[in-house]
Amino acid sequence: MLEQDRTVDFTDTSLTENTRGAYPIEFIHSARIPCQAGHPTDVIFLTCDAFGVLPPVSCLSPAQAMYHFISGYTAKVSGTEMGVTEPQATFSPCFGGPFLVWHPNKYAELLAARMKEHRTRVWLVNTGWSGGAFGLGKRISLKNTRAIIDAIHSGALAQAETERDPVFGFNVVTGCPGVPRETLLPREAWYDKAAYETTARKLAGLFRENFCAYESGVSEEIKTAGPRVNLP
Repeated sequence: MLEQDRTVDFTDTSLTENTRGAYPIEFIHSARIPCQAGHPTDVIFLTCDAFGVLPPVSCLSPAQAMYHFISGYTAKVSGTEMGVTEPQATFSPCFGGPFLVWHPNKYAELLAARMKEHRTRVWLVNTGWSGGAFGLGKRISLKNTRAIIDAIHSGALAQAETERDPVFGFNVVTGCPGVPRETLLPREAWYDKAAYETTARKLAGLFRENFCAYESGVSEEIKTAGPRVNLP
């Protein structure tokens, strides 16, 4: 910020590359006040998979939702993290580790209870890479991600066909209006299928390694909701 007239200097990255601002809700003329709503029909976990093996969208069971909520997988990417020049896998429990007071399982149990009580669906939406890892594949297009989110909001994905992912165990959506089928199925987007299998197992290993820190506080059902393959 320039001290003379207090205008924001958007070229200044001395403190952060990811600038944010805050303002009163009343500044948004179309805002609903008070800002309250009912219980959600759908919850979206947003991740950015730099390995290019997670599908653009998958549906999670309550146990799977707890597992992925506790894991909090995503990637640090350049432009939002200082000192990061290429994506790096990272795990943050409940997608907000530094702010947790209790064991992550406590928050996951609260989530699962609300899911069951209100019949809420949970979706894992990946905005990362497709057809290969960073440097080989391409970033999933914003157009496709928007189509997926729209289909979740409209209820179309709740009726969509799915197939079980053999590595991660969740149900992968195989049909979404406006999104090519080969984009929805990560393995089909990779030219080198063997490389896909190897990379998928590598990410599965990272999930398992990370989850070891929380296994003492979770049920067997949650433990088995993660990757299901025998890793080399």
